[in-house]
Amino acid sequence: MLGQIMNSPNFNYLPRGMEAANIRHEVISHNIANVNTPNYKKNNLVFETLLAQEIYGEDTKGKLKMVRTRDGHLPFVKRNRIAIPTVVQDHQTLMRVDDNNVDVDIEMATLAKNQIYFNALATQMKGYVEKLKNAISSGQGS
Repeated sequence: MLGQIMNSPNFNYLPRGMEAANIRHEVISHNIANVNTPNYKKNNLVFETLLAQEIYGEDTKGKLKMVRTRDGHLPFVKRNRIAIPTVVQDHQTLMRVDDNNVDVDIEMATLAKNQIYFNALATQMKGYVEKLKNAISSGQGS
């Protein structure tokens, strides 16, 4: 029973998403700190697309994973690829003459978006843990 709870997607994906949001916050803060550094190239964190590929496979069009419900069904290849937050340097955009490509307005907006994302994941995780606590304590005298 405990194994089912700990292997739940909520205990798998939510903390990993929160960790990625935390790393993204550091990356964005580093970009903002180097806004006036000549030749600095901003960094971005890639995680959500990698997580979607982990969950849905190579085709991330929102299709569900295939599940074998009976032994007589055709086997399928399970992908064991784990999404890891990856920092990628942006060499494509060029914002200024000094070869720095950090736009402080975009970075601040991305920082705010990331904070909302983290808070939403934390709220989901809190709700899941509260439901587990209620399920465990139900039926006991309070």
